[in-house]
Amino acid sequence: MDSCVVLILLSSTIILSTAEVRLVGGSRCSGRVEVLHGETWYTVCDADFDQQDADVVCRELGCGLPVEVLGGAAFGRGEGQVWTEKLQCRGNESQIHSCPTSPSLKHNCSHDSDVGLVCADSVRLVDGGSRCAGRVEILHRGQWGTVCGDNWDMRDAAVVCRELGCGEAVDALSDAHFGPGSGPIWMDDVECSGSESILKNCRSRGWGKHNCDHFKDVGVICSDVRLVGGSQCSGRVEVLHGESWYTVCDADFDQQDAEVVCRELGCGLTVEVLEGAAFGRGEGRVWSEELQCRGNESQIHSCPTSPSLKHNCSHDSDVGLVCAGSVRLVDGGSRCTGRVEVLHRGQWGTVCGDNWDMRDAAVVCRELGCGEAVDALIEAHFGPGSGPIWMNDVDCSGSESTLKKCQSALWGKHACDHSKDAGVICSGKLPEHLYIYTYRWVT
Repeated sequence: MDSCVVLILLSSTIILSTAEVRLVGGSRCSGRVEVLHGETWYTVCDADFDQQDADVVCRELGCGLPVEVLGGAAFGRGEGQVWTEKLQCRGNESQIHSCPTSPSLKHNCSHDSDVGLVCADSVRLVDGGSRCAGRVEILHRGQWGTVCGDNWDMRDAAVVCRELGCGEAVDALSDAHFGPGSGPIWMDDVECSGSESILKNCRSRGWGKHNCDHFKDVGVICSDVRLVGGSQCSGRVEVLHGESWYTVCDADFDQQDAEVVCRELGCGLTVEVLEGAAFGRGEGRVWSEELQCRGNESQIHSCPTSPSLKHNCSHDSDVGLVCAGSVRLVDGGSRCTGRVEVLHRGQWGTVCGDNWDMRDAAVVCRELGCGEAVDALIEAHFGPGSGPIWMNDVDCSGSESTLKKCQSALWGKHACDHSKDAGVICSGKLPEHLYIYTYRWVT
């Protein structure tokens, strides 16, 4: 009898010495919980996982506090085996392998009961009206802090939007655009390549090292809508809801909705709304709400919705959209030659010629579908523009899909006048069908 008691006590202190943990099917900080034992990943039964276990998983992954523990395979059914031990974390452990376990009593637990977990991300956007717009705050050593605006640009913003699952970066803002934050300023002189999966992986001065105050806190506006299968400004309309992208039924989408999408993406006026999966059939779910935009909203999430009456809408009816674009060439005699102008916050402005070169010109020509770059011109070769000078010290690698994705000084930050406006000569022209769209819009 005594020997049996000893065995039971030993089993209650088994340690997952080789275990690791991951979240699958959501984002970096949300998904189905899977534990590594040996060389095999196991899912975890929802009946064997509690708030203390969740605290440890979120902490180990460098995410914020647990937001929600979800049962019933909320992030999809896993594969392989279900973990046969019950985690008994106290909640203060730094890693899941430090938690004791005991044999689970749920011997018949299947993948229909795989547990899911939502942690707060290690980056968040605050005071911008939605989870995809606001002041950038980052979690480090258990404390939220801000990011200094020195050298903050669209590549840095793109990483934040990607980390949050918020679509494309629309704007990179500084000077406390969303109000000054409080607490530590964790990062300064951030320099992302644009390919990083999280902001913490970007180069910076080092944690807490800065020469800023909170009046230089950065912000980001991401888009919760995207166009897929065409270009940055044309494609199948997809809307972000929670962690998933949904296509939109063409019967539930009108001209006012299109105006908001084009505006949110910084793509100018609407050219054409296309029915019948013109940009290909999407995947996943079709949005079950009817958008009821008035047409003057700045972002699609600001539009009212109502339940759609098109319950049988399939991907054969995915709506497509063509917007005018966010860059143009002016006063050069053709749409593929002229002074470079960029659309930002609804207003066209120019680009300063400082450091303007053929790599920058190549991105403009590619974005416009105008063939190869023939020449990169400065000093207002095509005449001085007017209005804001939006970009300065542009430094494209040459592989970017749009000029806005190139590194540059912050929007509107420059020491130029219009006598230095940049220009481009490209070799070609748009494919015929896109040229027709553009002609229709101009007339």
